[in-house]
This record gives sequence, C-alpha cells and structure tokens, in this order.
Amino acid sequence: MKLTENFSIDELNKHKFDMPDSVLDNLKMLSVQLEIIRAHFNAPVTINSGYRNLEYNRNIGSKDTSQHIKGTAADIVVKDVSPDEVADAIEFLINTGMLKEGGVGRYNSFTHYDIRGTRARWNYKTI
Repeated sequence: MKLTENFSIDELNKHKFDMPDSVLDNLKMLSVQLEIIRAHFNAPVTINSGYRNLEYNRNIGSKDTSQHIKGTAADIVVKDVSPDEVADAIEFLINTGMLKEGGVGRYNSFTHYDIRGTRARWNYKTI
C-alpha cells in the first residue's frame, strides 16, 4: 500500500507488525514529511527503520518512549548524502517551516527524524 508517491507501508513497517489505525495515520503524516526531504535532495530516501512494535523495540534495546512505536519516526539514508548533511538539511527545513518540528538524531550511518511536534536533538555518532 502506497502512503505517498515514493513511500509505502512495506518500507515503513518492514517487519509487517500488526498496528492500530492511529499508527497508520502517523505513518501517513511521516511519509509526507519524508517526501519533503526526498525533494530537497532530489534523491531516493531509504528507510532503515520505521514502525516497531513494543516487543521488538525492547528486544533491540530501544526505550519504551521511542517515537518508532507510535509510527512517527524513521531512520533514513539519502542516496549519496552523508548522515550529517541529511541532519543539517532537516534542521534547515524545520527552521524554515517546511518540515514539522521533531527529533533529529545523528548516527554514523543514518539520520533519525521524527514528527513528535517538539524539539529533540541528540548525537550518537562514535566516529
């Protein structure tokens, strides 16, 4: 099922977890935001992790407060763009009102973006 022109439910729910309707609604809103990031770079966006159910989220060591559980977060990679450049662009797009405010997390190999509605920033890069 396509959520937007370039993103499908399968990309945002790779493990095919059952989900409540509220999560599907959130994934649709998130997909709209991911389209803005894709358009900014004019490049494909790969989703490493989208929706996770609580059990899986705990098994990978993530917190119970994770935005992934709500369907409001994605860990992404933009083709031929470094994670830092992606994070910087997301900051720019938020600051100019083009993207929803939310969480931006910096990691070595991907960038986390979520649409929680409040500002949250972290840097878990190790190199």
